Formats: sequence, structure tokens, C-alpha cells
Amino acid sequence: MVKAFGYSSNGGPDVQESLELEMPSPLAGELLVEVRTAGVNPVDWKIRSGMLGRAKPGDLPAVLGSEVSGVVRGIGKDVDGFAVDDEVFGSIAPASGGYAQYTLVTANAAAHKPPQVSFNDAATLPVAAATAYDGVTQLGLTKGQTLLINGISGGVGVAAAQIARDANINVIGTASEDKRALVESLGATLVPYGDGVAERIRGLLPDGVDGIFDLAGGDGLRAVAGLLADRNNLISTSDPTTVSDLGGHMIERDRTHRVLEIVAAMVADGKLDPHIEDILPFDEAADAIAAVEVGHAKGKVVIEVST
Repeated sequence: MVKAFGYSSNGGPDVQESLELEMPSPLAGELLVEVRTAGVNPVDWKIRSGMLGRAKPGDLPAVLGSEVSGVVRGIGKDVDGFAVDDEVFGSIAPASGGYAQYTLVTANAAAHKPPQVSFNDAATLPVAAATAYDGVTQLGLTKGQTLLINGISGGVGVAAAQIARDANINVIGTASEDKRALVESLGATLVPYGDGVAERIRGLLPDGVDGIFDLAGGDGLRAVAGLLADRNNLISTSDPTTVSDLGGHMIERDRTHRVLEIVAAMVADGKLDPHIEDILPFDEAADAIAAVEVGHAKGKVVIEVST
């Protein structure tokens, strides 16, 4: 049996529970991975809550988590490039979850872990860092232009700031004042969000910004959209309705091993630090997801499943 942590129905943290499940078997295009570390992301609690769609009764109980690092223990049909005992990281397969001793990973959304990259760092890359890379690349800003990251202090924002900085793009980010040290360590300028945020940014940049990478949505996005003349350079990860109303569009995700290999190489070269704030053991998975759900995390939170 495989120990896991998940939920029995859609809802709040009270529906979460420890689980014991049968060992999964990889289908075509999948890898069976013994999980070393699972990344924790806002999408995890949003899936559990039903915000992204209600779970069907036949899909419950479900395991939380969408990204892992670990060791290949089995290989499904039609998979090339991987062997048993390979150290890998990637996104979990449909109907699987990362907060588990063993899980299934989609082979096309997995990559080999470079030896210079720890399992903990690797587990943070498939969701946050890959999303950050896709967003910065999609905006296509050039050296000397200015990128506003709306909600810079989470995993995606932290990675996006470093990826943009590496391309010599100036970065400004909105976050709470208590995140200032983190944001400035990224080489970015913090502007506290809340009433008057656009005026505070105008005080620094009278001509506005060249691109906005929104990670917050809602009123926070509406507050800063006017800083951008060309709304084609407005993308969001979280609010399709608002970004469309404002003339922008949702991020376009690559979701392949190509991007995973790029961001892993950046970590190996010292160009990208996932900024893991907290590493919690498997039996504290509830605390790990709570830290992300309440929005207190600065950077990434991971769960060490095995060592």
C-alpha cells in the first residue's frame, strides 16, 4: 500500500485526510515515480476546494499535489528516454497526485534531474518556474524594458523576476511590505499593493511599464492595468475574465520537457534560485498546504516524502 495525503470531497482543509492506496501502475506515456519531494502550489488547494471544477464521485478520494521529483520505478508503454532508477522531476499524470510515496508522472512533462540540482529544488520547477519561464518568454520584452509582476512574492513571481533579470529586463513587483527583503534580493523593486498602488508605481515610472505579468487577478489586476499602453503585453495566470475585459490574455503554457530542461539548467548554473522558504516532512503535509493557502509563504514550500 502507498501512503498519500489528499481529500475525500471538495471543500476546505477539513476534508483533507491521510490515505492508503494501491500501488499505481503506469499507463502508456507515464512513469511510476518514487517521490522524494512534492512541491506545494496554490492550484493544489484550489483543486481541493472545487474552485477549478467539482470532483466526480468516482475520482474520490483524490491525492493532492501537481509536481514532484523522485526516482523512476516503472515505465509505461510508448515511453522513450527514461530508464528505471533515473532521477527525474515533472508534472503528475491525470488522476494522480504528488503528496504520495509513489505517483504517476506524464513522461512528456518530465525531465532528468541534473546532478547539481537537489530533489527539493527540482520539485519546485514543473509548476512555478516553468509557468514563470512561459510568461516571461511570451511577453517577449527586451533588454532595458520594464516588467511589472503583479503578486511577485510567490513561487511563480520569484522565478519570473530572476528569469527576467537574467535577460536584463527591469523588474518591479507588487507585494506586501513584509516581502520587501525577498523582492529586493531578486534585484526587483517592491511597490506595496493596495489603495494607490498605480500612483506609487507612476511615481517611480511616469511613463508606466512595458509588460504586466499578473499572478493575482481581480481588483489587484484592474488597479495596475492602466500602467500599460499596449494591452497585448498584459498576461495573467489566474483570472481569464478580468484580463480579457482589460484587453489582455491568459498565459500560454508549453508544458513539455523542453521548458523543464531550461529552468533546471538555470538552477544548475546558479541563475535561478527557487527560494524554498519551508521544507516540511510528509506527516506535516496539512501544514504545508495551509501555509500556501493563507498566502503567508515567501517563495516555495515543499514536502519531503522520502530521503
